[in-house]
Amino acid sequence: MKNYLSLIKFSHTIFALPFAVIGFFLAINTNAVTINWVTLIYVVLCMVFARSAAMAFNRYIDRKIDLANPRTAEVREIPNGTITSKNALIFVIINCVLFIGTTYFINSLCFYLSPVALAVVLGYSLTKRFTALCHLVLGLGLSLAPIGAYLAVTGQFDWLPLFFSFSVLFWVSGFDIIYALQDEAFDKEQQLHSIPVLMGTKNALMLSNFLHLLTAGFILYAGYYAHLGMFYWIGSGLFITLLSYQHFLVKPSDLSKVNLAFFTTNGIASVLFAIFVLLDLYL
Repeated sequence: MKNYLSLIKFSHTIFALPFAVIGFFLAINTNAVTINWVTLIYVVLCMVFARSAAMAFNRYIDRKIDLANPRTAEVREIPNGTITSKNALIFVIINCVLFIGTTYFINSLCFYLSPVALAVVLGYSLTKRFTALCHLVLGLGLSLAPIGAYLAVTGQFDWLPLFFSFSVLFWVSGFDIIYALQDEAFDKEQQLHSIPVLMGTKNALMLSNFLHLLTAGFILYAGYYAHLGMFYWIGSGLFITLLSYQHFLVKPSDLSKVNLAFFTTNGIASVLFAIFVLLDLYL
């Protein structure tokens, strides 16, 4: 179990899960719906199953690349032999089935859209072979969290969760560009595509900064659109501050703090923001 949790980087669920919780409770609050805790459990399970399938598929598809990369050859489970590629693929299939099965118990719209969601989150793993926009595809996959949770409650689309989905799209794309800086030289050698390969370190960081400005804009506009209160604005301020902080940690001449910027800062930002949104909705 420990090896499979490591395979899918389960701790990284902390990025999108808080936004799924935000989408769920926004739907409850703005539509005056009674909280259905069973539906919330289904939403969390869908998040876990979809993300587990996506990460395991990424490791399966990239197993030869990871073996050739000095940064990943010894630490990732398939290249170092901890988990076989066959078992990783079986794990992917099981999680895909569990994801689709869980959406069946939510509502018909979520069930019908589940293959589309899987196509996005699994398809990301192929994109770096042909486009530098792979970071945006990853962001798109995680951006399904708030709108998916909202649909689980209401069964219909609305503008408000889309603003949070756009926030996640640009937020994740921005910090994934920062993370990809570690493999710029390797990706060039292997003819893989990324924003750092396409634009260079300095320009990649500038684009990441711009994407995070867009994130801040959608976060602020969502609060204005929904007439949210003081706690929301405090949470937004903390989120944007931590978003900015990671750009002070990582510089073109010093990439030593990429992991601190990638995981710690973004993880804290996501959780804090969700807490303050819930405080605003219910206090």
